Amino acid sequence: MSKLRVDPIRCTAHGMCAELLPERVWLDDWGYPVIDGEPLSADLVEHARRAVAACPVLALTLDQSSRPAGREPRAETTRRR
Repeated sequence: MSKLRVDPIRCTAHGMCAELLPERVWLDDWGYPVIDGEPLSADLVEHARRAVAACPVLALTLDQSSRPAGREPRAETTRRR
């Protein structure tokens, strides 16, 4: 499962992601990307990789998690001695 994510702090609204992946990214009224958050289909993953590579401020990432949806990893606990 691959999901596209944007770091809103890094993003400076260049709009490249929406140009390269309009199926999943659109721009708000100020030019910042809005991502639907759904997992990408296999046919869109390569297009998403190109959009991530083209982001001039590295605000776009592709999360390629292999865990099932809805399952978060367990937090590791540290024992104190």
